[in-house]
Amino acid sequence: MNKINFCHCRFWRAVSNVFHRADVVMASLTLQNDANALLYAIKSFAAAMLAYYIALSIGLERPSWAIITVYIVSQTSVGASLSRSLYRLAGTVIGAAATVLIVPTFVNMPIVCSVVLTGWITFCLYLSLLERTPRAYAFVLAGYTASLIGFPAVMQPGAIFDTAIVRVQEIMIGILCAALLHRYVLPKRISGLFNSKLSETLRSARQTLADALAGKSDKAANSLHLALALQYLQGVSHHIPYDFALSVPIRHARNALHDKLARLLIVICELRDRLQMIEAMPDDLHKLLGDVQSWLACQDERERKITAETLRLRSEQLTAQQDQHALTLQDAMQASFARHLTEAILLIQQCERLAGAIHHSKPAPEQVQDHPVKGYVFHRDHLAAARTALGAFVIIVSGCLVWIFSAWPDGGTAVSILGVCCTLFGSFDAPAPHIVKYIIGSFWGVLISLIYSFALLPHVTEFSVLVAVFAPAYLLAGSLQARPPTTFMAMGITLTLPVLCELGPHYSGDFAVAVNTAIALFAATGFAVIGMSLLQTVQADAAINRLLKRCRRDIRRCVKGTFKSDETHWTNLMIDRTALLLPRLQRSRQSPAQTLNQMLHYLRIGLGVMHLRRGYSPVGGDTDKAFNELFYLPGNATDAAILRQRIAAMIGLCLPAGQQQSQQFIGRLVDLYCALQEQNGEQVDDQ
Repeated sequence: MNKINFCHCRFWRAVSNVFHRADVVMASLTLQNDANALLYAIKSFAAAMLAYYIALSIGLERPSWAIITVYIVSQTSVGASLSRSLYRLAGTVIGAAATVLIVPTFVNMPIVCSVVLTGWITFCLYLSLLERTPRAYAFVLAGYTASLIGFPAVMQPGAIFDTAIVRVQEIMIGILCAALLHRYVLPKRISGLFNSKLSETLRSARQTLADALAGKSDKAANSLHLALALQYLQGVSHHIPYDFALSVPIRHARNALHDKLARLLIVICELRDRLQMIEAMPDDLHKLLGDVQSWLACQDERERKITAETLRLRSEQLTAQQDQHALTLQDAMQASFARHLTEAILLIQQCERLAGAIHHSKPAPEQVQDHPVKGYVFHRDHLAAARTALGAFVIIVSGCLVWIFSAWPDGGTAVSILGVCCTLFGSFDAPAPHIVKYIIGSFWGVLISLIYSFALLPHVTEFSVLVAVFAPAYLLAGSLQARPPTTFMAMGITLTLPVLCELGPHYSGDFAVAVNTAIALFAATGFAVIGMSLLQTVQADAAINRLLKRCRRDIRRCVKGTFKSDETHWTNLMIDRTALLLPRLQRSRQSPAQTLNQMLHYLRIGLGVMHLRRGYSPVGGDTDKAFNELFYLPGNATDAAILRQRIAAMIGLCLPAGQQQSQQFIGRLVDLYCALQEQNGEQVDDQ
């Protein structure tokens, strides 16, 4: 009895220790996040005050724009801040130049001028939606700037050139100060974030492969969740050249690593299918499978590297034996399994070498440099981008008509804010919730601004006192801006304060101006919520169905031989489409597992068709006839089961295969045969 009590106590003590350690880890992560957010807030506030001081010193008209710019371009890492600063500068100059050309040209036609300005803004939005990299920010700012400068000048175009020049100067000062502070004061490198995420992704890939080989998961689409990690790595890697920590030549290694990881996802699915379809695995193949599982579970990096080479050589020898002795479809299936197992070992090996090269800022290994790389491939939907841009055009023009025909004095300000909302939030499927967060932040920003303007600022006579007075509000808002869930709300505070407080060379304190500006702000953002909800919201199910429809269209082109891209491009494109699809599944009524499985089938079928088309050499006779029948089917013979029967018959014609080229062709036939396995009942036309 005492022994049982003792064991019982030991068990609960162990459980208590586990929970205690978990609490300690969570507490340390929370403290670290708080410290990073506070550091970001301090550096951003220091940059904002420096920019404001410089703008005041040289006598700029609206130095508050320098403060606003700092909080728009500031990011939590050096690379992201510098790249964003560069893109904002380029976008601002282009937007200001476009405004200077448009407004004087239509000086006597306010409605036409407004329509042309709106056309420019929405064209920039269209380009930003197609770009889909951080460079899109330059297009956003080209429209954003035209909205802010252009609409208030429609009724008073005389000073447009001077306004544009001064605005560019103010923004340049803000950009320069933000870049300097984030670059040289306790810089946080984005390369560290990239390396950390990369290590996590590699561990996840190894674990996914191990689970597939152990048969732990029968959901073949589970591996596609790694697509989000690849998308995140792509977004982070874009900023690395601005980080001054990794050199630009490492880009080749990053692109090669993406290609390898994307291919690994496919190989994992192929291995999982083969395990389910092989009836009896030979002993030597079964032993190799167990050794590979042990290798994947090994935590010692050095031992894993040594073992990988041995396993790869064993797997290559076994694959050659299986290919030579394959006489039936089951034999071909076993040979295909061995071939994909060899490829999986090699891919893991290459990924770890590439990750090591990136981590130590070295060029890619020679084995990888000799092969062409594709890198991340973006899905671009011109029709969806045009639809969003057209919705923004209708919203902004409607706002302009209300302003012009009502002769609202602050209507230009309201429409300029409306244009900013349409460009800044237009990339979201459902922009309204994000604008609502901004409105909530703006509400608090207005309240804080009124307190500052009419209770605190009248008593401030020195710049140092001004800094001390603004510090509490900006440090709090800045720390909130560093946290993704509260970013837009915090921006409502950081961007509203300088405008409503009218931070200029002298204190003005005009209550009527502040109230009218606040009314214009809330009218514009409220109108944006309604308009964008009606015209720019994309339902999750509609977006998912459109992505799947694009996949089916591309597969039809593959079957007809009109899809000109190579296999790597197709794989990487489908990985990006999957990364676009995954977040939408959370808001969809569709079954996530079924939709992902469908996406995976499209990926593999397209890949299988491409491999066959590019790898087949006519040999004459029944083989050529059977090959042509795979791609040219009569209208009443489109069932996947018929295709699988024809593929199986063609494999029988090609066996035994003595030459390596024939063995590779049979392997590709097996790939397509397996890809069609779970497509029974679907039509090839739909694929």
